[in-house]
Amino acid sequence: MIEPGERTFSSKAKNMTNVFIDGQAGTTGLELASRLAGRKDLTILRIPEDSRKDLSARLAIYTKADIVILCLPDQAAAEAAEFIGDKCKVIDASTAHRTHKDWTYGLPELTSTQRQRIAGADKVSNPGCYPQGYLLLVRPLIEEGILSAETLLRCNALSGYSGGGKAMISKLEKTPNNDEGMVSRIYGLNLDHKHVSEMQIHSGSVVRPIFIPTVCSFYRGMTIQISLFSSELSGHQAKDVYDCLRNRYENERFVKVIPFGSLQPLTNDFLNPLGCNETNDMELMVFGNSEQIHLVARYDNLVKGAAGSAIQNLNIMLGRDEKIGLI
Repeated sequence: MIEPGERTFSSKAKNMTNVFIDGQAGTTGLELASRLAGRKDLTILRIPEDSRKDLSARLAIYTKADIVILCLPDQAAAEAAEFIGDKCKVIDASTAHRTHKDWTYGLPELTSTQRQRIAGADKVSNPGCYPQGYLLLVRPLIEEGILSAETLLRCNALSGYSGGGKAMISKLEKTPNNDEGMVSRIYGLNLDHKHVSEMQIHSGSVVRPIFIPTVCSFYRGMTIQISLFSSELSGHQAKDVYDCLRNRYENERFVKVIPFGSLQPLTNDFLNPLGCNETNDMELMVFGNSEQIHLVARYDNLVKGAAGSAIQNLNIMLGRDEKIGLI
């Protein structure tokens, strides 16, 4: 029996769910559309190219959708969410709602109860690409008391240029790799990157981290790096940090904690940020000694960092196997 107000899926065809990717022409939208194209349990609703910005055409599709995935700029995503209202469920891949109290943060591995929250949510904000690695490294340490919520944290990150969207891709894919400044470009030097609030709030920290990202000459791939001293961890050392992360994620399909001291992720003593590309995997690594600790997360900014997370959230919200379309 269906309770009053309970939304049902697949009313148009048995076991089928109508999904509309609003912003399918963007980088994340294209990745999503490609990965969802072969799904037998979904019907992907489409809008004519010349109607992508026609509000009346989009509103008509919203009413047909069981779930809409917003792959739009922040302001456009906020406006679309208002127009959608309670017509259907929503996953927002923009930054617009990631710290909004009425939206559920869509990082399933964040806490032991996050999946349940996502499963019961009508509005889910997909996490940012940079924050995911940071959060999955930092939050367990704060929750277990290894790292104080008052600790001043510093984070450096590398990303492929696809993370900058179509404008950056168009500019950088045509730039020779030997062009001055092309191999890597540091940005966010005003120390107010739009992901910082998300990183602070969802980590449980009471302090905004210093976050310095760098865009590189490769198309996709990402690393997040956090350096700590044992003195900042109440005397805990690198192996303690590793044990904490291993215990937290030992049953996770997509988060893999590399054995402590293993050289397996390295190639000729170098860590390649492209090592998880084309997968939804995130590798977490702990390096260090009795005094210093270095944490690294490596993943694909377009998959686990964007489209892959959206697919995880989609599957969870629909009550389906989280891994469908991701392995």
